[in-house]
Amino acid sequence: MSHSPERLHRLLSPGIRALAAASGMSILCGCSLLSNKQEVHVPKMASAEALYNYGVDALHSQRYTLASGEFELLQQNYPYSGYTANAELMEGYAYYLQGEYALSVQQIDRYLELHPTSPDAAYAFYLRALCYYEQIADVQRDQQGTSEAMDALEEVVTRFPQTAYARDAQLKIDLCRDHLAGKEMLVGRYYQGQHSYEAALTRYQRVVQDYQTTNHVAEALHRIVEVDLALGLKAEAQRAAAVLGYNYPASEWYRYTYDDLRDNKLVQSRDVRPKSRPEGLITRMWHFIF
Repeated sequence: MSHSPERLHRLLSPGIRALAAASGMSILCGCSLLSNKQEVHVPKMASAEALYNYGVDALHSQRYTLASGEFELLQQNYPYSGYTANAELMEGYAYYLQGEYALSVQQIDRYLELHPTSPDAAYAFYLRALCYYEQIADVQRDQQGTSEAMDALEEVVTRFPQTAYARDAQLKIDLCRDHLAGKEMLVGRYYQGQHSYEAALTRYQRVVQDYQTTNHVAEALHRIVEVDLALGLKAEAQRAAAVLGYNYPASEWYRYTYDDLRDNKLVQSRDVRPKSRPEGLITRMWHFIF
């Protein structure tokens, strides 16, 4: 889920926003060759303030490669300027906007190492987490990136719990968890299709136990019933069906499960919900006696 440059820019501290707002200068003639081989047209003796303004101006006009070059040039030529720390962070932001996530993370890590107590540290951690979040792969592929994104987002929530960054990070954590649960379901269905029932059951149980708040739990419970029936574990199938019926009575997976139990002559009526509330959370419901 991408974030617009305008939205991310508004999340910067008032100090950096004020510096950015002061930019009204045009990019002048001249040239300089940076380490990333991008030609940057600036005066040979441009000041730190001018370089910073050129970078911000380039961001505003969506010339992100040029912007990162301006901020890098400022750091190289004015390492002790009052603009340097801001340029370090803005270079990471420019890399993010280019989709150069590895470069962005590298630059942000450098910024945080040099300025751990900066008033913009929360934004830096958040931007770093977004770099991982933007790289989350489809559930058909390896989900290491999703785990890395979750770790980075959770760090934002832990370090800066009362900020807007934490609130947005929590929403993205929930999406990451749903993504990981979806991967478990994909693998579980594959194993089930191959009649590797024990392996499939492990995947489905992991969804129920570790990803209780995701929208995959109802299907996972239904699949557990299917696997239990395939293994001849009728009592276990009834217990899983009771959990499903209690928690998701309106779900289509509940209807499918009832049909499976009826076909196996395990229910006599339409009501397969438990007679009393199961104890605790779903992770403890396996002990419920149907």
